[in-house]
Amino acid sequence: MTGPTDLPTLPGNRHAGLLDAARALQDRTVELRRTIHRRPELGLQLPHTRDAIRAALADLPIELTDGRSTTSLTGVLRGARPGPAVLLRADMDALPLNEDTGLDFASEIDGVMHACGHDTHVAMLASAARLLSERVADLAGSVVFMFQPGEEGDHGSRHMIHEGVLDAAGTRVSRAFGLHTIANVQSGVLQVRGGPIMASADTFRVEVIGRGGHGSAPHDAIDPVPAAAAMVGALQTMVTRRINVFDPAVLSVTRIEAGTTTNIIPETAVLEGTIRTLSERTRAQLREEIPKVCEAVATAHSCRAYAEVNPGYPPTVNDPAVAADVLSLAADVLGSPNAEDLPTPIMGAEDFSYVLQRVPGTFAFLGGCPPDCSPEDAPGNHSNRVVFDEAALPSGVALYAAFALDSLRD
Repeated sequence: MTGPTDLPTLPGNRHAGLLDAARALQDRTVELRRTIHRRPELGLQLPHTRDAIRAALADLPIELTDGRSTTSLTGVLRGARPGPAVLLRADMDALPLNEDTGLDFASEIDGVMHACGHDTHVAMLASAARLLSERVADLAGSVVFMFQPGEEGDHGSRHMIHEGVLDAAGTRVSRAFGLHTIANVQSGVLQVRGGPIMASADTFRVEVIGRGGHGSAPHDAIDPVPAAAAMVGALQTMVTRRINVFDPAVLSVTRIEAGTTTNIIPETAVLEGTIRTLSERTRAQLREEIPKVCEAVATAHSCRAYAEVNPGYPPTVNDPAVAADVLSLAADVLGSPNAEDLPTPIMGAEDFSYVLQRVPGTFAFLGGCPPDCSPEDAPGNHSNRVVFDEAALPSGVALYAAFALDSLRD
């Protein structure tokens, strides 16, 4: 399998030379990536990661601001001429699992691993900041670099928005771009689509209350277990009967808990699970339907049910025009075979969605499948064995830089 570093620089396009410049920074990019990979951190407080980024950017003409409630880091690069502001984002946090990759730069922190590629995002954005700092004369406006903690469920993007990242340059960001490395796509290939690209991620919890008793005499009790079991089927049927098939939803019951031993009918049973949707309309409909279904099934079993839906990230929805621009940029910078229009959304979730609710922009995937694997066989993101091909990093560096240069040209 040929890697992205084997691609020639394409002559005659407006970003000729960017990929070569990104390749020239590869040692620096890899060094930062591996530094962060060895010392992964969780959640909203990532002091080692923030300090490593600060050190990597220290010699550049970039204004750096620390977050107040988190260890976020915002950088602003001001162009040679006035103009709008664009935002480039990289998330920084890791995941709570033990690394089993065998890499010589594997995590040194027990139970914590960069299994989603956020270390590669940080390294690519830091090197893109260096490329753009060398091209300030070509910028009519400002670039905001958003180094964000807490993407893995902690709403870090929302913290940064509340602290003013979208206005960090003194003018409201007019376009935004985020990249995510993905292990099951050929290395160096960019995938993007207009409209929904990732789903919302809400959770639900249902408590079913009956009346406990002896397992040998269910007629003297009110058993919540059959009610809970019936709810699993009823919720799945509700999705297929009530939700428009062209605006899909996924509902999965992922946890059921009831009872303590074999001869006791418990008083309560609990269901928990996840809901994924691609629109706010369907998301709102499910919030209404889930309690109705569970309460009705509970009543049919002489039980009571209390259902709650806890909101998570909203759907990630790309601006169609910006997505089309990014696809065109990828064809220019990486070559047409490495720019793919993603046919369907991915039902995972992403908190860059909060930025895209406020600013026209796009989120895209960058393939990082190792050269010794096929995309189908490579361990995927969030696996304890996932490995990302570092040869793809210059492609991401060049795309970040190209997006800013294209958005801020005179």
